Amino acid sequence: MYYIVETNKSFEQAGKDLDAAVKNHQFGVLYVHDLGKTLRSKGLEFAEDCQVFEVCNPVKAAEVMGIDMRLNMALPCRISVYTEKGQTKIGMIEPAKMLATLSDDDALQSIAKEVEQKVISMIDEAK
Repeated sequence: MYYIVETNKSFEQAGKDLDAAVKNHQFGVLYVHDLGKTLRSKGLEFAEDCQVFEVCNPVKAAEVMGIDMRLNMALPCRISVYTEKGQTKIGMIEPAKMLATLSDDDALQSIAKEVEQKVISMIDEAK
């Protein structure tokens, strides 16, 4: 259900490299949520770093919503760069498995698998 890799890069470098990898694969970064910073800004003690990248390929997103508009709620794809006990990690929830819980449409599965392979390539490139 998850695809997660560890990297020897710093949290900051992994984030920069992921941003570049996303763009190299013709996806766009819509927004980056800095969850660690947000939690700390609310006065919470949170030792880890965590950025969630919302990424999208508009052509694939349009294809998905053209089949089932409800799936807009599962978009865009999210890739996280985070630390866990001193180790930097990059990961995602696998799109094909996630969409399989929401729809059994074969065309959607095909799109999800294609997107999943591209996102795995992005993560591996950033690693």
